[in-house]
Amino acid sequence: WGGIVHFFPISADKADDELEITTVCYRPEGLEQLEAQTNFTKQELQILYRGFKNECPSGVVNEETFKHIYAQFFPHGDARTYAHYLFNAFDTTNNGSIKFKDFVLGLSILLRGTLTEKLEWTFHLYDINKDGYINREVREHF
Repeated sequence: WGGIVHFFPISADKADDELEITTVCYRPEGLEQLEAQTNFTKQELQILYRGFKNECPSGVVNEETFKHIYAQFFPHGDARTYAHYLFNAFDTTNNGSIKFKDFVLGLSILLRGTLTEKLEWTFHLYDINKDGYINREVREHF
């Protein structure tokens, strides 16, 4: 998850945040709804959206694009298998793509969710055959 967290950085410096906000040209539809559904502020959502659109101008990430982006954080290893399961965890609608809302909802849990939310999200990641159990086969995949 470390790589994905750095994929769309949120600056800790308030001055940098204010500068970023002034350069955001497009305000995602439903920003207030996303703010209510996540643990991010409107400003953070705007910054995240800008980064998302820079990497994925279509506004949708397919699995191959996700793997390519994720692999940039692990240049000395093969992260494709892990990226596949990570992609599936973010693709909560199981439609083969991740939209900004999917991404930001998952990221909100990983970064600012409760312990229970984080554990449930992680369980979902490792329950690769979606049978409600984490089996020995998981070790073979990761």
